[in-house]
Order: sequence, then C-alpha cells, then structure tokens
Amino acid sequence: MTAIKETNFSFPKQTGFYKGKVRDVYTIDNRLMAMVVTDRISAFDVVLQEAIPYKGQVLNQIAAKFLSATADIVPNWVLDIPDEMVTIGRICEPFKVEMVIRGYLAGHAWREYNAGKRSICGITLPEGLNENDRLPEPIITPTTKAAVGHDEDISREDILSKGIVSLADYKQLEAFTYALYQRGTEMAAERGLILVDTKYEFGKVGDEIYLIDEIHTPDSSRYFYAEGYLERQRLGEPQKQLSKEFVRKWLIENGFQGKDGQKVPEMTPEIINAISARYIELYERITGDQFVKNPDSEVLKRIETNVTIALEKL
Repeated sequence: MTAIKETNFSFPKQTGFYKGKVRDVYTIDNRLMAMVVTDRISAFDVVLQEAIPYKGQVLNQIAAKFLSATADIVPNWVLDIPDEMVTIGRICEPFKVEMVIRGYLAGHAWREYNAGKRSICGITLPEGLNENDRLPEPIITPTTKAAVGHDEDISREDILSKGIVSLADYKQLEAFTYALYQRGTEMAAERGLILVDTKYEFGKVGDEIYLIDEIHTPDSSRYFYAEGYLERQRLGEPQKQLSKEFVRKWLIENGFQGKDGQKVPEMTPEIINAISARYIELYERITGDQFVKNPDSEVLKRIETNVTIALEKL
C-alpha cells in the first residue's frame, strides 16, 4: 500500500478545506465535514517527513469504535464512516482547549515532574513519585488548542478567568472527561491494557456539547500492558507500552525534541515499517479485532468514490 501523505479532493458542494497535522478536513455545504485521516505522523507538534502505511486506517477505525461505545455518555459529531480512512460528521464550534486527563505520571507530565515541577496546570502533585506511577486519582491537565505551533499547558483557573470557556460549559467538559476516561479505562482493562492518559476535544452546535475529533487512539492516548506493570514499577524498569511515545523517544535519542535549530532524523524504511507495525499491534490489542489491510493500490480513488456516494445520502 502507498501511504497517503496528502489529499486534494474536490467533493460535490465542497465549501472549504483545512489541512491539519494528520487530518485533511473538507467542509461540505457549510454544514458537514469529511475528515480524511492521512498516514502523516507528527511528534512534538512537528509533522515528520515520511508517512506511515495503514496509520490513517488504524486511527480512524479505533476512533469509530470508541466514539460508538461512548455515545451514551456524550453525543459525538459522527454521521457516517464511508471509508476506512474517512469520517463524515456535523460541523461543531470547537472549544479552544483540549481536555487532557492523566491517571499515571508519564510522558510530558513526567518530564515536567522530573525537571522539578510539582504543579502541573495548577494541580499539585505529591513528592516521591516515579515515572509511570499511578496517580492518587486521575487529574485533568488542559492545554490550549494552538492553530500553529505548540499547544500550551493551562490551568482551570486561567481558562475561566480568560473567558476561554464559560464556567457552566467547563464543568460539563470536566464531567464528560472523567466519564469518558472511566469508560476507556474499563474497555482497556478488558483487553489487558491500562489507559495511562488521553485527551478529548469538544465542540458545540447551538447549546449542545458534542465530542469531536478522535478518542482513545495511539495518537491521542497512551496505553501500558497491565500484565507485569507492578513488577516493572517495583524494579524501576520501563513499562511495556502501546502509544506514540516510542516515536518521541526515538526522536529524542536522535537529538530532536521540536526545538529551534534541531533537525528531524532520517526515517529509514526499517523505522517506518516498525512504526506501522506498532500501530497495527495497538489496533488489534485495544479493539480485539484483527486488522484487515486493504490491498487497494488506488486508495485516493477509493476514498473519493466512497465519500462522494456517502455525501449524496446526507
């Protein structure tokens, strides 16, 4: 399969186009959006130079499963999934914050803690924690949603004082975030996994809040294998995990953290194939379904046909 790095469709009644880090979003008739999940991969808010085969399909299909499984908690934006790599849904006005929730001290939070910080997004963490320790209780550490560049940590207090989100809406976002994380944790446990941390994005149509974008994918979440977790912590060993963190660690080891003047290391075919395999492994582990590789070599033509047919019905 040829990895899809970019798209350039012209759908019926198309009224807009936006290229994100990973997704190409087509606005249809100013009321719908067709989100194509490409095979691009980003880390440290930088899109890497090579695309990863099957990554888009993995992300789109995992998100579809979990959005369906959480629709009883909060309505979501999805109306149709006409292709392995595409979701069509309603246009929502997004909140300008991402709701990051953490049950364990890992990734960015650990790097901040290890650097000596004991307050993250206004939340004080206890002394004596080690990397990947379970936190006393899950914490929400929001980030601003940057159109360009890095997302930034922000506290609940700053979100409210700056009027980024109203108090009533923010309380609802918090409630949804805790409930979604609890459901995700339960579903992960059924598959022998720990949902370490994740993020959710929300938007509004009128007065109603919707869950938007993707959830519980390796791009937005971190998973540990539950088996052996406690023993690895006791011995101070790295956790066996399924997430994008292994990509970040590979970049760090090769001198790149998204900072000015740093160069992205070469992505060899071996690295690309290894990343692809890890995404497929997570898909199969978290969903319990076998990943089916579509051998179609005309992927762009397939997507265009499937989306066009679906839009005729919407």
